[in-house]
Order: sequence, then C-alpha cells, then structure tokens
Amino acid sequence: MVSINSISNNLSTIDQYSLVTTSKVKSLFPVNLPRLNFSYFFSLVASHIIYYPSPVILTYAWSFGALSGICLVIQMISGIFLSMFYTPHVDLAFHSVEFIMRDVQNGWLIRYIHANGASMFFIMVYLHMARGLYYGSYFKPREYLWCSGVIIFILMMATAFTGYVLPWGQMSFWGATVISSMVTAIPFGGTSIVQWVWGAYRVGNPTLKRFYSIHYVLPFLIAAMSLIHLTLLHMHGSNSPIGSDTGVDDVPFYPYFVSKDVFAFFCFLCFFGTFVFYFPNFLNHPHNCIPADPMKTPLHVVPEWYFLTYYAILRSIPSKTGGILAMGGSIAVLFLIPFINTSYIRNTTYRPLFKFCFWFFMANVIILTWIGQKPVKDIFVLVGKIVTATYFLFFILIPIVGIVESKLIHYNSKD
Repeated sequence: MVSINSISNNLSTIDQYSLVTTSKVKSLFPVNLPRLNFSYFFSLVASHIIYYPSPVILTYAWSFGALSGICLVIQMISGIFLSMFYTPHVDLAFHSVEFIMRDVQNGWLIRYIHANGASMFFIMVYLHMARGLYYGSYFKPREYLWCSGVIIFILMMATAFTGYVLPWGQMSFWGATVISSMVTAIPFGGTSIVQWVWGAYRVGNPTLKRFYSIHYVLPFLIAAMSLIHLTLLHMHGSNSPIGSDTGVDDVPFYPYFVSKDVFAFFCFLCFFGTFVFYFPNFLNHPHNCIPADPMKTPLHVVPEWYFLTYYAILRSIPSKTGGILAMGGSIAVLFLIPFINTSYIRNTTYRPLFKFCFWFFMANVIILTWIGQKPVKDIFVLVGKIVTATYFLFFILIPIVGIVESKLIHYNSKD
C-alpha cells in the first residue's frame, strides 16, 4: 500500500511545481516586467496605462469613459473613409451619400457605423457624465477635470450638429436653417453674423462647404481636449465609489482594469452591432431620406434625439431670445456644479436628500427628451415649461441640499 506520507510528498511536489510555473507565467506580464524607462515615450505609456494606480473597487460604471474614447476613434476612422467619397455640394451631397450606400464596397457598413456611432458616442458620454455626477467626480480637487469634460461635450454637440447637415436631406436642411437662425436673436449684428455663417442670404452651398470643413476639424479638437482631460484625470487619480483618495487600496491599471474595460468593450460591440446590422435607421429621422427641398418645410422639424432635451427647453420659452438663453444656460450651468457644491460627501449613495434630487433630475432629462420630439400642442408645451423649471431648480438645490446635509451630519455632535 502507498503510504500517506508518500502521497502528501507527491502533492507537495506538485503544488511547488505549479507555484513555480504560475510565478514564471506571471513574471511575463507587463506589470511584473522591469519598468519601461529606456525612452520618454515608453515611460509615459507605462506610467499612464500599465502602472497607473487605480482604486481597486472601481465598477463597470468607470468603463464609460474608455468606451467614449473608443467611440471617438471609431467616428474619426469611419468619417475619414466617408470623406473620400462625399461631395460637399448642394446638388451632389445627397446623391454622394446614396453612392456610398449603394456602389462603394461596404460603404453601407461604414456609413451606418458612422451614423449610429454618433448616437453611441452620446449614450456613452451621457452615462459617463451621470456617473460622475452621482459619485461626485466634480469634487475638489477635480473641478477642472469636470469643466474639461463639459468643454468636450460642447465640442461634441457642435460636431454632431454640423455632421447632421451633411447628408443634405429634408431634416438636415431645415435643421440647419432653424438652429443657425437663432443667432439673429443677438441684439446688434445678429443678422449680419448669420449671413456671414451662411455665406449667403439663406442656407446654401457655401453653408454646406463650411459645415463640412468644421465637421472635419472638430473631432481633432475633441481628441486634443480628451488628452487634456486625461492629463487632469491622472493628476489626482480616479475617483472611487466610496469617495476615498487615500490610495491605500490602489492597484495597477493593467491587467485588472484593462481586462474589465475589454469585457465592457465587447458588450458595447454587441449593443452597437445590434443597431448597425438590425436597426440601422432606428435612431435616424425618416425625413432625412428625402433630398433637401427649400420650397417645402416639414410639418415637424426636430433635431437628433441627443439634442431633444435642449430643444425642448428652447421651445418651452415663448420668447425667442429667452428660449435661446435658457437653452444655452442649460448647458453652461454644468460648469458651475463643482463650484456651487457645499457637501463633504462625494458618493450620492450616502446622501439621501441629494439622491432624491439626482434621480428627479434624471427623470427631468428623460421627460424633456420625450417632450422635444412631440408636436407643439398645449399639453406638451405646459409639461415642457414645468420640467424646464425643475431642470434649473436642480442646480439651485445643489448648494442648499449640501448645507442641509452637513447640518444634519453635525446635528447634536457637541453632545
């Protein structure tokens, strides 16, 4: 019979061999290799991708930032390929898009990737902003990180608006006419500025060429601003779900969060691919499949879905100038969030009063998005006015709720 001691010795030998093998395999991981300091470039990459310290408890909600960056890359690559066949001329723009769809090899795929990629980009950015708002990523010392993100968001909106004009369909033409005409609300020189932007007395060929040039350049500005955004992020590190900046629980970004972001990326691809291959026109307006006709106005001019929140705010104010100021203010007020905050607790989970305000604000945004695509009727106008008021009420409540919560925390603390 085999003795128990011999069995235990064999098991011990196997365990030792497996441990040695595992340690040798792990030693090949970049995180365990000597630091890449033989050049500035490799040292920079290693510091910000491989060895970058990240809180160990980061959830998948922190993957939205990386996915937003991937969306930007997808949009830039697909846009460059589309620009090879697109013609920025009022007589040829719509037909050049149809040429891409029908005659260019795999042109339909590139066009649908670019068209739906814009919506995916905004979905990821909206989720990224909501995560930052919920977990207090705008708290000191990350105020300028939040502000740089808002600048990226504004550049995205400008890029999406100019890109929406390029197919030169009905909604493209009339959307450009309605939105650019808002500049006429400027008291002195508004009409002259609009005509300068148009290059004529109405939206036409010079306008299309200018919007095409702007649309091509803006993504590179977004990429540059994204690098600044990442630099500001790495100055103070990523915020954690519990709001701790001690660094005692930090781990290297690779392989822990790289693997998590890779998994999130493949989940995103499944979501993205569903729209590209099965519902390619679900997020697009059907009127944009009709060539632009300056003599025929659509019954209901609406922007893309990611602009509907701000379009609803614009429509809710009877005055043209007041509506434009309210719409611009609804975006500009995002810059103030880090500076009007008075709370000491970052995570909204531990702030019951602010948690109610946060989810109420999210409901407001959803309702405004729904109202924005509805026709101008009394009931929708009334709901839009109420929800617009509560939208701005949220930003008034931010400092008030912070003060109240701080008072409640220190209530009877002297006793």
